[in-house]
Amino acid sequence: MIKLSVLDQSTVVSGREPAAAIAETLALARHCEALGYARYWLAEHHNSPSQAGTAPEILIAAIAATTERIRVGSAGVMLPHYAALKVAEQFRVLEAIAPGRIDLGVGRAPGSDGRTAFALNPRADVAADHFPAQLRDLLAWVRGEALIENHPFGSVTAQPAGPGAPEVWVLGSSNYGAEVAAYFGLPFCFAHFITDGRGTEDALAIYRDGYRPSARHPAPHPALGIWAFAAETAEAAEYGFASRALWRLGRDRGVFAPLPTPEEALAYPYSDAERAHIAAIKARAIYGTRDETASRIRALAESHAVDEIVVLSTIAEPAARRLSYTLLAEAFIA
Repeated sequence: MIKLSVLDQSTVVSGREPAAAIAETLALARHCEALGYARYWLAEHHNSPSQAGTAPEILIAAIAATTERIRVGSAGVMLPHYAALKVAEQFRVLEAIAPGRIDLGVGRAPGSDGRTAFALNPRADVAADHFPAQLRDLLAWVRGEALIENHPFGSVTAQPAGPGAPEVWVLGSSNYGAEVAAYFGLPFCFAHFITDGRGTEDALAIYRDGYRPSARHPAPHPALGIWAFAAETAEAAEYGFASRALWRLGRDRGVFAPLPTPEEALAYPYSDAERAHIAAIKARAIYGTRDETASRIRALAESHAVDEIVVLSTIAEPAARRLSYTLLAEAFIA
């Protein structure tokens, strides 16, 4: 049985205000809860015309307050930008809002350009080097446990205290995240959608081989974060995917623009070299009819021996995105 979850980047679409992406995120979360998805994760990006989701902790609070069952979390909080205590406090408040439903996914990447990273943390040049120590302290504070002996802040407690605690995940697109997750005995989600799958096998092998059982997670729990899109027909899938293809073409050149509409993408004057690049993007992408998309997801999960898939669907039309999650729910959940 494959467990399906959702990753939402609050994607900004060409011609629409960025605030509309936040409203669409809130609506999609309620839709996916009704469909039976296990988790709803919010991404963190900064200074990006492509994504409006700059503060996952705020979106988590809004979604948790308007849902009842689905787990809600971050994918992730970019820990080097922040003090571990503040993140622990934010997520302990979230745990109080929705007990037993909060996930705290953390990552080391900046989720932004270098200048913006320094705007968030003046010590950005060295902050990522302290990620393991930050995670160690975060785990203690968020769980209400003692910090290491002789820690200078050992007397500080993250409030509100209580018996529950968020479930902490490590997120990553490299072997480093896998190593850190294994060392601390935490669940690990590999960002397959960032690398187009490259490095997945190595990272999961490192995670499983180096895993140190923890009290909360005696066995490794790997998951994959993928991009996928399902439509009722092959023609509708191609139409919706056109936006993703043109956006990826720009991303691969270092351009992070709003997601184009399908009409804009289909009207774009592609060169022969660009058409070849798009063909390569399509060959790796997971999209098509419901059964085609579901079959590819099952094959991917089986090949990497994972039983949880987190699905990102950056689609310009909100109705098409909702339908995609509906079709995948029919294939995996209903």
